[in-house]
Amino acid sequence: MASKRKEATASGPNRNGNIVQSVANSNAPTNEAQKKQREKDRVERESIVLWKKPVQTMEYFLRECLELGTHYGRNFLANRTLVALLGISVLSLYLLVNMQGPHHAAVQGVYRKVLWCLYWTGLGILSSVGLGTGLHTFLLYLGPHIAAVTLAGYECGSLNFPEPPYPEDIVCPAEGEASTLPVTILAIMSKVRLEAMCWGAGTALGELPPYFMAKAARLSGLEPEDEDDDLKEFEELQKKQQNREKLSILDKGKLFVEQLVQKVGFFGILACASIPNPLFDLAGITCGHFLVPFWTFFGATLIGKAVIKMHIQKLFVIIAFNETLIETAIHYLVLVPVIGQKLQVPFKAFLDGQKNKLHKKATKSVKEAGGNILAAVFEKFVIVMIIYFVISIVNSFAQSYHKRIHKRKNSKSKD
Repeated sequence: MASKRKEATASGPNRNGNIVQSVANSNAPTNEAQKKQREKDRVERESIVLWKKPVQTMEYFLRECLELGTHYGRNFLANRTLVALLGISVLSLYLLVNMQGPHHAAVQGVYRKVLWCLYWTGLGILSSVGLGTGLHTFLLYLGPHIAAVTLAGYECGSLNFPEPPYPEDIVCPAEGEASTLPVTILAIMSKVRLEAMCWGAGTALGELPPYFMAKAARLSGLEPEDEDDDLKEFEELQKKQQNREKLSILDKGKLFVEQLVQKVGFFGILACASIPNPLFDLAGITCGHFLVPFWTFFGATLIGKAVIKMHIQKLFVIIAFNETLIETAIHYLVLVPVIGQKLQVPFKAFLDGQKNKLHKKATKSVKEAGGNILAAVFEKFVIVMIIYFVISIVNSFAQSYHKRIHKRKNSKSKD
């Protein structure tokens, strides 16, 4: 009996081990097949772009827009209290803005300021929200606006531009209306502070999607393969920490940002948000993954981007477009070999044209310098960037719909 018990106990673990091993062996081909299928789907998804499959891309783009519109529309309409309050608020604001009376001038002034703030906030969101490739609105809109105010201030000797047409258009004030205060760097920074801080606040709002996405994935326990590519990259970066010697410079920078945010907390996020940092998306994902409180993340991001970073960027643009520096740079353009003389002429003509525009009320006979080649080139550059941004959004939405289709297929096959 004892010998039989020993044989049974000896054979038991082996038998159980064989069962576990057989289950693992049976699951291995399934996991391998799933990985191959995921890779095949990813390659197929990346090929859905307008220049390869225009018809399918546009179809998937429209279907994704319909899906998103239906989803958010239903959620919005389900909250009847919110719909009623929003409708009453919009109607009240419309009547307040358009009704004539002693309040009309003051309300119109506030209304224009609010629209101005919303405009720059929206541009800030577009710059960082992650739609398509992102629209670099600082280079295309805010930077040129600050540069225009700087050049106008030095040319006019005053920042007291008449409103209207400012801020849509900048002209020098009349002789009696000019301010006696000197045009300084601090005065120019104060002049453009509202739009700059609104733009910075917009960029902070645009950083919220990666945070919420990573937080939702952590709480739900989703696999990185089933989620966004940024989350998958974050998980792969976690695995690479074991072999730091093999990391690239970019990966080391990403790990530094991640560890700074994780260990230092509020002040680490503030430091990352306060400087031009292309890796800040990783900070949002890190905060979401490690369940950093919302107000800790957003508060540090808002202060860093809307206050500290924006003052650094404003200061850089104002110094760069100082009248003396600009004229000196144009003067030395002639020293550039071969093309120096050809570059100097259009740059000088563009600067003279901008100065003439500032005095167009005083001298109405001044012709608009609209035909300047630099102005035309910059306008075309802005148009090309916007078109590229729109194309990238179309491609991104189409690929999202492709991912949505395959998720539905996988969920049906599991059921």
